[in-house]
Amino acid sequence: MAGSFIIVPILISFGLSVVLGPLIIPFLRRLKVGQTVRDDGPSTHLKKSGTPTMGGILIMVSVVITSMLYVTDYPRIRPVLFLTLGFGMIGLLDDYIKVILKRSMGLRAWQKMLLQVFVTSGFAYYLSQAEEVSLAMRIPFMKGYYVDFGWLTVPLLFMVVLGTVNGTNFTDGLDGLVSSVTVLVSTFFTVAAIGTEAGIAPITCAVTGALLGFLLFNVYPASVFMGDTGSLALGGFVVGCAFMMQMPLFLPVVGFIYMLEVLSVIIQVVYYRISGGKRVFKMAPLHHHFELCGWRETKVVAVFSIVTAMLCLLALLGIW
Repeated sequence: MAGSFIIVPILISFGLSVVLGPLIIPFLRRLKVGQTVRDDGPSTHLKKSGTPTMGGILIMVSVVITSMLYVTDYPRIRPVLFLTLGFGMIGLLDDYIKVILKRSMGLRAWQKMLLQVFVTSGFAYYLSQAEEVSLAMRIPFMKGYYVDFGWLTVPLLFMVVLGTVNGTNFTDGLDGLVSSVTVLVSTFFTVAAIGTEAGIAPITCAVTGALLGFLLFNVYPASVFMGDTGSLALGGFVVGCAFMMQMPLFLPVVGFIYMLEVLSVIIQVVYYRISGGKRVFKMAPLHHHFELCGWRETKVVAVFSIVTAMLCLLALLGIW
């Protein structure tokens, strides 16, 4: 029964996701919480307008229910679940304002950042007080070696958490993209959690199962989008796992796509301002650039997923 804590949570979360999909998606459609498509985006996206969003609720419910079955025996799940739910609730509020209250901006940038800093502060406080969790970071490809950044650790934590969460958010722009990339990342963390006996495997398995179920409804052509509800929650999950296993230095490898997406936005905005209106990319985030270069949506998702899969394998070598 040693493998039950691995296989069972995947099956439970997957089953919940599959069952909840046909219940939640029609409910979202009745609420008319349809996606608004950017006019300056690829023309092929215009047909997506009106597709239900906020489907991240499906992922969150599946993960929470599954995790609660294991949280007593695996208390280290709690901080990861806190980040997942905390950022997910910020995304839910943002989606609610955009699609229910019909305020296209959603949360203002400063409001969203303030809430994200608040959630990150709670996680940072836990790590600083938890004796069983060290803030020293495992160095990739150097077995047994760790680095402690001293007084820079907390500022670095905030930078890594906020960067990862928003990078995951920017990756959510094509049918099945962030779901496909993140299910590979969650699989990586599952293998790492089992191999290092980190005590968080049930929640990594729960996210893997929930995403596999969600992909049944989210692959091209998607019948539901996860919205900020799902993408911010997944970002919180990814970075929570990394810190609980002392592996934030692995994020540039396994989360390479997230990093590229957020960097493409930063580069585009900065260059646009200093150049007086010129652009580096045809459109940001990066996945839209490739679309406007002629790549099909499914090709972008496949290539980004393949890159992530290979980098996750590379990162596994970096642990042992």
